[in-house]
Amino acid sequence: MQQAHPDKYRQLLDEKLAGLKKTFAGTKHPPLEVHESDTLHFRMRAEFRIWHEDGNAHYAMNTPGEKRPYVISDFPVGSKKINELMSPLLEKINANDALKKKLFSAEFLTALDGDSVITLIYHKILNEDWRQAAIDLQQELATNIIGRSRKKKTVIGLNYVIEKLLVDDKEYQYKQVETGFTQPNAKINQAMLSWALRQTKQCNDDLLELYCGNGNFTCVLAQNFRKVLATEISKVSVNSAHYNLEKNHINNVTIVRMSSEEMTQALDRIRPFRRLKDVDLDDYNLSTIFVDPPRSGLDEETLKLVKKFDNILYVSCNPSTLMENMAMLEGTHSIENFAVFDQFPYTPHLECGVFLKIKK
Repeated sequence: MQQAHPDKYRQLLDEKLAGLKKTFAGTKHPPLEVHESDTLHFRMRAEFRIWHEDGNAHYAMNTPGEKRPYVISDFPVGSKKINELMSPLLEKINANDALKKKLFSAEFLTALDGDSVITLIYHKILNEDWRQAAIDLQQELATNIIGRSRKKKTVIGLNYVIEKLLVDDKEYQYKQVETGFTQPNAKINQAMLSWALRQTKQCNDDLLELYCGNGNFTCVLAQNFRKVLATEISKVSVNSAHYNLEKNHINNVTIVRMSSEEMTQALDRIRPFRRLKDVDLDDYNLSTIFVDPPRSGLDEETLKLVKKFDNILYVSCNPSTLMENMAMLEGTHSIENFAVFDQFPYTPHLECGVFLKIKK
């Protein structure tokens, strides 16, 4: 369980930074630019197991090595809205058998302004009694409710929140769908977006973005480029990205539903893709690439593609694979900026951002 220790925050962060510096000891880079997190209420989403005991349901989290979960009543690292909803939600669940019976877990998705969605997951079919109880729950808690069971979903209200992020005094709105990936620490996300915008200020030409997700970075970075070509494989994320681009009045971005491997093949003219039939690749002057890969980092073929770009913006959730990728790029590119974002306080994880330029 991610427990909050505000009095130890700086010490724990320093330990992570020391480990990062050790990992990159053999790499030439400028001093680290460190972005600290809030010490409480920084997580915008949370998932809890529901533990049934003595006829009542309880929030719980699994304890490593133990069968019995750890029962909790609050979640200090969670957003204020999550903590505001937890107690009254559980009270209403325990007062209604339709809501309580065979409830397996509860998930919260919130936004900085308090917009929220609660997902309740069951080991049973959701009938009309459940639906009516969920409608009452939605009205009483002023939140959106989703019920899930056996690959079926019942939505009472909306299945998303609208997050409003402030980046360099400009507001961006994002549709964040319950099942889609979103950055869990909203204020650190704002810092990441501001950093990325600053790094690419002088890049000018066209941008290729791999793994664009719901357009989190795309919406902000688009202003620094003539055109943006972005890829994403998740249908949910692609739909959200289109919504977010329109919501933020951005019209110089084209999104294609392709993997990074497929885009590499397309740019190398290895084979044509029907999904690119309306995209003229020759009309792009792609001098900058932005990658935000999964924990496994960039695969070998994508690394070959990345090497061809003058400017590389790389955001990583895994310093180890970032280091492996940097070792493959140090012969052609130099690190101009190295930033650290403490996305997950009180855990070993660090988010990193690196901006590289091709060596003259």
